[in-house]
Amino acid sequence: MKRIRLSHFYYGNDGSILGYRLTLVAIAMSAALLNQTPSTARAAVSRFARVAVQAAGIALIWFVADFIARTLALPVPGSVVGLVALLALLFCGGVAPRWVKAGADWLLGDMLLFFIPAAVAAVQYGGLFMEDGWRLALVVVAGTLMVMVAVAFAVDRAARLERRLALRRALVARHAARA
Repeated sequence: MKRIRLSHFYYGNDGSILGYRLTLVAIAMSAALLNQTPSTARAAVSRFARVAVQAAGIALIWFVADFIARTLALPVPGSVVGLVALLALLFCGGVAPRWVKAGADWLLGDMLLFFIPAAVAAVQYGGLFMEDGWRLALVVVAGTLMVMVAVAFAVDRAARLERRLALRRALVARHAARA
């Protein structure tokens, strides 16, 4: 069995950890394929391929949106444009939720790995935290509270809309049953 060292990290231009991610995938695949029956191994490879294709699709949407945001000099980042584009594709039916679910679940499950470069950068600027730490903490707390309020508002509105649609469906069904 081939051993893979996890002590080396390969960083991309944007600070993302590339090598660590690939070694985790290689370890997961080798663990899934060891001592497996052929049908279970096929299922593991199929699941891996589905997750990889879906994550690549999400990354492709981000890449195209980032290119559009940079080309048009939009005041919002490409990731936000990509999020809106994916949301629009999901709502209009251009992309079925099952086409991106496994890849999104995998990306969200390993999201902590995406923040490691940011934590390393924060450690490098200790002097900044000594001078302006209270301001940074205030911004982080205020930003977190704003996100929590916005999410609560959106969830409340979505729940109200869902209740209204369910009531409308029930009334239409009752009316159809009487007719």
